[in-house]
Amino acid sequence: MNRLRMMDSIAENLMVIQQRVKGLAKNSKEPLLVAVSKTKPVEAILEAYQAGQRHFGENYAKEIASKAKDPRILSSCPDIRWHFIGHLQRKAVNKVVGVQNLFVIETVDSPKIAEALNEGWKKKKTAEKLKVMLELNTSGEDSKHGFKADEVVEAAKFLKENCDQLRLTGLMTIGSATNSLQNVKPNPDFLTLIDCRKRVSEALGFNPDELELSMGMSHDYEHAVEMGSTEVRVGTAVFGNRPYPPNSDVGDSEVNQRDSPGSSGEETAKRFAHH
Repeated sequence: MNRLRMMDSIAENLMVIQQRVKGLAKNSKEPLLVAVSKTKPVEAILEAYQAGQRHFGENYAKEIASKAKDPRILSSCPDIRWHFIGHLQRKAVNKVVGVQNLFVIETVDSPKIAEALNEGWKKKKTAEKLKVMLELNTSGEDSKHGFKADEVVEAAKFLKENCDQLRLTGLMTIGSATNSLQNVKPNPDFLTLIDCRKRVSEALGFNPDELELSMGMSHDYEHAVEMGSTEVRVGTAVFGNRPYPPNSDVGDSEVNQRDSPGSSGEETAKRFAHH
């Protein structure tokens, strides 16, 4: 692909998405657009950055660590903000918290990961807390990670009481692909996340507006914004379809775990029993 055409395409895609998001936003605060750059080359990130994009989402620990320390990123993208949006394994925590310009980890899906992040961030000896979101499995699919809706209040309380290095900034979900592709309205997964924010806010004494709603991707970000999303994570609509080379990070255990069935079916009592 011609490099200039690729740059124009990315810039044009970003402009179209931002205009749609701005036009659909329910509040005066415009929802944040996170460009999901997983498996995309550094050149694509540079081109998006040159077009004004600052927030980028990555799914894999090895990939975000490699891109964040790439000399081209370090020299040309001083204001880049990295969002980790993939399933995080405990063994990869230190690699992710060491990322320069890490903005937020959106996929805290268990007390153990929260504790590991808390300890990892403590080692950095910084006064600023690590921003995190709780991931919700709003569709109830065994193939997805995340807390169940009836676990979220307890999970938020756990963070508040046991993780002094973490700051809860919002809730995140990857909804059912069926609901998204069939354009189900209102999307029940989004309704569940909205309800979870209300319950967490009431339980912890938050103003609901203090908690972000990270919901909506390439196929359904417009409807998510209509429903009150404050952050959309868009990849294909920005960068185009992504190939998965045989030797890429996508073949590692992080992805295999994320796609494995049954990984999020633990009962509430089991998930919090050791605490």
